[in-house]
Amino acid sequence: MRETGSIVSPLVEAWATYRTTSARDWPAGRLVRAKGDSRLSVVLPARNEEATVGAIVSTIREHLMDRVALIDELIVVDSRSTDRTAQVARAAGAEVVSQDDMTRGLPRLAGKGDALWAGLAAAEGDIVAFVDADLREFRPHFVTGLLGPLLTDPSVEFVKGFYHRPLVSAHSVEPDGGGRVTELMARPLLNLFWPELAGFVQPLAGEYAGRREVLEQVPFVSGYGVETALLIDLLELVGLDALAQVDLGERRHRHQDTAALGRMSAQIMQTAWSRLQRRGWASPGTAPATLLTQFRRGGSDTLPHLDREIVVSDVSVQERPPLAQVRHRVPRRRVAA
Repeated sequence: MRETGSIVSPLVEAWATYRTTSARDWPAGRLVRAKGDSRLSVVLPARNEEATVGAIVSTIREHLMDRVALIDELIVVDSRSTDRTAQVARAAGAEVVSQDDMTRGLPRLAGKGDALWAGLAAAEGDIVAFVDADLREFRPHFVTGLLGPLLTDPSVEFVKGFYHRPLVSAHSVEPDGGGRVTELMARPLLNLFWPELAGFVQPLAGEYAGRREVLEQVPFVSGYGVETALLIDLLELVGLDALAQVDLGERRHRHQDTAALGRMSAQIMQTAWSRLQRRGWASPGTAPATLLTQFRRGGSDTLPHLDREIVVSDVSVQERPPLAQVRHRVPRRRVAA
């Protein structure tokens, strides 16, 4: 990667040089030869993604399971969808499990992080890769790129994807306009408190993979703070040198509106606060407010003189404990959605 302006820290520069590769470096045939006896699982958390999940599943099955025997298990976690996500995924060739079935007997949580935890509980692979289910123009290298460093270097424990994210509007395409939460909130936050993570191009990317024995040792945040929590917790658990990143090219997916990004940002801040408390950098006797007040165009019953409607959202986050701690309470047999 090329830097402009001030020089980054020697630690980050060395890590980025040593631990950054491209998906082009990891063709499927090479990975099949490196796989050995390892079992590989791919997990897609999906909530109302019937429009895209089928194409992703079909691509993985055709290119990485049928043409070459790389992936052993392909799981879609149905996260309480109200559309045909489960049926479409199953018809395309995935094993579909229900988030609620995999967490039965445990407190009911919501959000992406809980679906990821359920997917880890359902998967049986030695290495587990997670891929978002809303990707468009999906290609097999989104999976092979993540698996490459893990299959060829035993010192790598976790791999994060990064990419260009075009922001497509009705009238224009901004080549790198996506990732607004990353640039406006997550990156400054991580640089401030966890500068070792400054070399990650896309700290909030939804595509990543890790060794099961490591992933089972960290908690999963229930909401949109899950990616932030994983990076911070894994940094503390295995150290920076055990983390890597891979350039996956370009990622196209559905973009959310600004208000939704605000709620995502608030959950990431809640997640970071909890980690700062664990380090003793934030007062353990205080808790941040968990309600976010936003305004949108429209009349207000409480403030009729304003042409705005007040919207209050609960942005609190909860955590599933490390899977290794509660494995005995998780269903051993997966139940189809």
